[in-house]
Amino acid sequence: MSRISGCLSTLRASGKKALIPYVMGGDPNPLVTVELLHAMVAAGANVIELGMPFSDPFADGPTIQLAGERALKAATNIQSILGIVADFRKTDDATPIVLMGYLNPVERMGYPVFCEAAHAAGVDGLLLVDMPPEERHLVAEHCDRLGMDTVFLAAPTTVDARLESIASSTQGYLYYVSLKGITGSGALNVDEVADRVAHIRSLTDVPVIVGFGIKTGEQARAIGQCADGVIIGSRLVATMEALADKPDEIPSAIGAIIAEIRHAMDTPA
Repeated sequence: MSRISGCLSTLRASGKKALIPYVMGGDPNPLVTVELLHAMVAAGANVIELGMPFSDPFADGPTIQLAGERALKAATNIQSILGIVADFRKTDDATPIVLMGYLNPVERMGYPVFCEAAHAAGVDGLLLVDMPPEERHLVAEHCDRLGMDTVFLAAPTTVDARLESIASSTQGYLYYVSLKGITGSGALNVDEVADRVAHIRSLTDVPVIVGFGIKTGEQARAIGQCADGVIIGSRLVATMEALADKPDEIPSAIGAIIAEIRHAMDTPA
């Protein structure tokens, strides 16, 4: 069992929901990120999605695009990201880390080289947003051998035949995108999400985690009632943008948001 599956299984058995924050690695500089990861865990994060900056992040909205630009400006690359994970692992060998990004930088490094390096650093899963299930073979041999999960996305517009393919391919969890469009767009409809999550659960036993559009503790608690957990991204990244000139304040500020959302998720409605 992978570290991700073990974490989510333990949460499910205890009746708790997963809180998974997303932050861009290296934003606003790589020196901040390790302390930030530890602060989020201390505040109640269960799994961390760590973004790998890319110059053409077509699935992301302006907030996360700008985070990637800040990280790239600070000379963050794949080696920097893996170094961040390795530093984090020096004092935390329990919290699962999923790298989230795009295929191109991984392909340029070489799939086997990247997977070996990611595993050595302490990465638990990969979520490559432009890698469909049909292309999982690009990393499958290496990830399966090394015990790293490959996580896939499903959207409100995903038809059943496609959803079945995604459900059978994803590992660790299935990331359900609750809104149509790019990250940070639209308004969350909890009832629609609940109906869709119930349908997905009829196709797979893999935990269903919901992301996009969740910004408040109230929203996280509502989604947690129907899903196995929530992913918080744009609100955190926007806060980091506001503090880009005060990087020392970022870990405590993000930690406070995580603690607020964790408290709301653990408090009965």
